[in-house]
Amino acid sequence: MPLNERDRIEILMMIGVGDRMRTQQEVCRLFHEMHPDREPVSQSTVSRIERKYRELGHVRDAPRQGRPKINENVQQDVILSALENPHCTVRQVSRDLNIGKSSVSNIFKKVKYHPYRVRLIHELAEDDFDRRTEFCEYMMDHNNQNNGFIDHYRLLYLRQYV
Repeated sequence: MPLNERDRIEILMMIGVGDRMRTQQEVCRLFHEMHPDREPVSQSTVSRIERKYRELGHVRDAPRQGRPKINENVQQDVILSALENPHCTVRQVSRDLNIGKSSVSNIFKKVKYHPYRVRLIHELAEDDFDRRTEFCEYMMDHNNQNNGFIDHYRLLYLRQYV
């Protein structure tokens, strides 16, 4: 049963100070009496909590090991790089700052910055529909007059007009 910091402090208070110190066995019994719904603590647990407090001055958990967090300076460099050159890609920022692409992407995600490229898209005007219809009618008439102007052997690419 893992004890939280509050439970550990409570155990330290039960141990007492000076001439009013309790034994580890008494602390275990007292903790169980105060918390009958919880699993009783062992004497070794009380001993470890007491030793940790004497050595470190606190009973907090040690920081967990694992993958290192992103350095704040590196994070600021990435953000500044993106602000200075908004057209720069994740790969370019990664290469310029000598950081992994996934780290740059994670930093962008953390600050809610979405890298994208601006694309100009042709906007249709009001009379575009009429011109497209005219073009299609012209091509259909021309095809009928020239006896199969557009046949299955030729491919006429009309995507930009239709």
